[in-house]
Amino acid sequence: MVSSDSITPEPTGAGGARREFSQQLDSLQDTLLEMTSMVDSAIIEAMQALETRNISLAEKVNNADQDINKLELKLQNQCVELIALQSPLARDLRLILSVSQIATELERIADHAGGIARIVLLMEDEPLVKPLVDIPIQAEKARAMLNKAMQAFVERDTEAAYSVDKDDDEVDALYDHIYRDLIDVMVGDPSVIEPATWLLWVAHNLERIADRSTNIAERTIFTATGELSPDMSSSSY
Repeated sequence: MVSSDSITPEPTGAGGARREFSQQLDSLQDTLLEMTSMVDSAIIEAMQALETRNISLAEKVNNADQDINKLELKLQNQCVELIALQSPLARDLRLILSVSQIATELERIADHAGGIARIVLLMEDEPLVKPLVDIPIQAEKARAMLNKAMQAFVERDTEAAYSVDKDDDEVDALYDHIYRDLIDVMVGDPSVIEPATWLLWVAHNLERIADRSTNIAERTIFTATGELSPDMSSSSY
């Protein structure tokens, strides 16, 4: 049994330094959540632009990508600074590394939203080859995955993080269904190959958003346990 007399007194100022470090970590996560909100808005607005054929809204999504890129760079710089100045160990280091990786995933999700917006700009007033039924559902599921993954990260909820992988199966199944439908449309009428391909790219971007949300959930597991789940690994490309 260790008595209180045998405990080495904490150096003067150590408690204050730890509090400051904790505040820096909290600030890091707050910035990450701010970035998440911006990315989520980009997905929402890109889909609204697609559904309403709103060119100005699509351009807004494209322009907002620069702000998201700047925030990602800010987060990366904060992570490097904390590692260099604080020399964090164990869970704190895992947290900082995870924030850095998640910021990259969020930036790429924003790129996928921007990809949808650019498709809207390509389409202009070209009629849709088929009504938008499954693609909006796919978008909502992908958004739900992103928000669940980020909530799991904030709460270090590994159970919720693992469930994101199961949600990804639903998005993949929807993508397969959309892909087959659009291929059938193109086979039936080769004159619509280009506009049908545009919708295929929309579905592909949404499928990649879901994959990257799975990557974010994987970082939650790494932060909480120090281990990466091989069952949840997704391509980063």
